[in-house]
Amino acid sequence: MTSELGLMKRQFGHRARLALSPAEIRVLDDQAHAARTMWNCLHSWWTMTPKSDTKLTAADAAIRQARKDLDYLAVLPAQAAQAVLKTYLRAWVNCREGRAEEPNCKGRFRSAMSVDVPQGRDLNIVRVHRRWGMVNIPKVGRVRFRWTKNLPVGKRADKANRITGARLVKDALGWHIAFRVQTLQRAPEPHQGPEVGIDAGVNIPLALSDENHQDHGRPPRLADGNSDRDKWLNWKEKAKLLKLERQAAHRKTFRKKGEKASRRLRHTYDQIKQLRAKATRRALNWQHQSTTYLARTYGVIVVEQLNIPGMTKAPAPKPHPDNAGEFLRNGARAKAGTNRSIAQEAWGRAVTMLTYKTARNGGRLVKVPAPYTSQRCSACGFVSPGSRESQEKFVCKNPDCGFVGNADWNAARNVLHLYRIGHVIVEVPAAGRRGRRAGKTVKPTAAM
Repeated sequence: MTSELGLMKRQFGHRARLALSPAEIRVLDDQAHAARTMWNCLHSWWTMTPKSDTKLTAADAAIRQARKDLDYLAVLPAQAAQAVLKTYLRAWVNCREGRAEEPNCKGRFRSAMSVDVPQGRDLNIVRVHRRWGMVNIPKVGRVRFRWTKNLPVGKRADKANRITGARLVKDALGWHIAFRVQTLQRAPEPHQGPEVGIDAGVNIPLALSDENHQDHGRPPRLADGNSDRDKWLNWKEKAKLLKLERQAAHRKTFRKKGEKASRRLRHTYDQIKQLRAKATRRALNWQHQSTTYLARTYGVIVVEQLNIPGMTKAPAPKPHPDNAGEFLRNGARAKAGTNRSIAQEAWGRAVTMLTYKTARNGGRLVKVPAPYTSQRCSACGFVSPGSRESQEKFVCKNPDCGFVGNADWNAARNVLHLYRIGHVIVEVPAAGRRGRRAGKTVKPTAAM
């Protein structure tokens, strides 16, 4: 029926902040730690058990027995424990299909605290005020949350438009709830917009082939030092962050080895986390606005197939010419700054946003090979390693051409040209299905 009517199911998430009491926060913290411990126990059981015995039924029985034997695992609701198993199995599927690495144990401090509520009928969402709603959380009770988006609840909910579940997530600002919403919408028409090539960079985050670059700009005033480390904070916030970091370093000197951090030190760490979270929210908001504009404006968006983990690797140490036991790290500090800038721009997250937003608007996302796009002249096609004289300036070394222009714009034009001549690696169609992979492309000839 949905295909005949031109309709399609769409799933998206909506995140809202929870208003919790200190006792409710402690309960959710215990549940999140229990979920992390359940993941680690499941991973240990899965890796130590022979492959012939690693079955879904055996893993489910192991989880049920663990919740009976260990009291601190029993604080986790049964359905949330089943969601841990489902997520773990999904991680192995993603690993086998080449979308992710093998799942590993979750650390106490490096992993996000989260608890799943798999079934939407257990939430019992009610809107009680223009700005507030109520939701039922297992083993916690009725909790208020900020109502910032109209949700399909009550009479507005049906089989096609409903909330299928939620996830509780904790960050520097506290606990949030992320609803999983399923709606039925009309399938988008093919986008008739123009084609555009995008070159991801550091100075210009998204350089476009038509020179309509997407730049997040600069704060009103920059504080002295660390200008690239926290580019999303203004000068007052940077000064406050620097002051808090110095306070934390000073107070940390009074803590003895193995001693618990003081209340003042923990409070300072919380203030630092809040400033970091503010910078992250601003970066994420800019990416959402920029990718939405691109998906609505252009019909075909061409990006590079980048190996970001390989680009952000630290340089290997070189042996010292005089002392055989010592090593040199040439350019290690500069490479660390470049890696930090690449990580802050989050190119992979921008491509992920463009993937589903182009499909939602009826467009297409295409990936082309990245080698030599920065060294090739977009006017004559001549390739030379020294053609990019600086971060912003490109000068063609072909004596018959002599093209001079912005290096990022030149690379974006090369990205679009690779698509037009058929050098495509991955193409994500407008319907949002898995894209096709093209064969190996022809490697361009570099200038001697």
